[in-house]
Amino acid sequence: MDYLEKYGYTPVEEEIAARIQAVADRAEELATPEVLKRCFSLMDLTTLKTQDTVESVCKLVDKVTRLTQEYPSYPLPASICVYPNFASVVRERRCSPELHVTTVSSCFPSAQSFLEVKVQECILAVRGGADEVDIVLALNAFLAEDYAAASHEIEEMRKAVDAEAARQGRRVVLKVILETGLLATPERIARASFLAMEAGADFIKTSTGKVEVNATPTAACVMCDCIKAFYAKTGRKVGFKAAGGISNAKDALLYYGIGASVLGEEWIGKDHFRFGVSRLGNSLMSAIEQKTVNFF
Repeated sequence: MDYLEKYGYTPVEEEIAARIQAVADRAEELATPEVLKRCFSLMDLTTLKTQDTVESVCKLVDKVTRLTQEYPSYPLPASICVYPNFASVVRERRCSPELHVTTVSSCFPSAQSFLEVKVQECILAVRGGADEVDIVLALNAFLAEDYAAASHEIEEMRKAVDAEAARQGRRVVLKVILETGLLATPERIARASFLAMEAGADFIKTSTGKVEVNATPTAACVMCDCIKAFYAKTGRKVGFKAAGGISNAKDALLYYGIGASVLGEEWIGKDHFRFGVSRLGNSLMSAIEQKTVNFF
């Protein structure tokens, strides 16, 4: 049976566009200090540069520590997201365990490698201290419509993450990046969403931020629709993460509004809603403070 038939969901582009426009039309209403600070608390503050070093990662972690001193009314971001070899750096330097360590894994961003390599990278990320692991859907299998192979990869990485986390007496969140810009159609995005959730994803995430088209409002709307349909059928709450190109407060409020309109305000907390960002922090702070802030 096709995933869309199984979950009773077929995306209709005109309807999706109208819903997104309705959210955009009321975006100014959302631009309150309370909502802007909530968006700040949903950030996976990210550095995924080829030139990342221990020193540069430490500087980012230290900025978050400084935030707690200079802006004590601000919430912490949800996490700091780095390559897996820097997990221990963030873990050892962070100001609070509430600031999670997120790592990308599974041979990010292309996922073009052996499953054994991807699994081992996930294990090492958790061993290094990752609280959350972001893996990439195997598009080589998914685009060939070999859904069983694509699902199997996620399931194997889920098992590996769970086993290593259990060995340490904790649980680690698994996010699956769909790379929606390369999936291109709402139907493919929906099928990938259901596949990833069935295979054990705690979150589904739009993009790596490393391709030409990353997060889009249409992809967000489709993914949130699928999360809602999956919850209705299974009773399991899966989170949504928008990543790639979300650089200003206006963007954040649009995605926040889409999530809230589809899933409900109660879904929009760090346990079930995230932004993957490298530049958003300053824009949110500037909007909150009503002046230009260049903190990050």
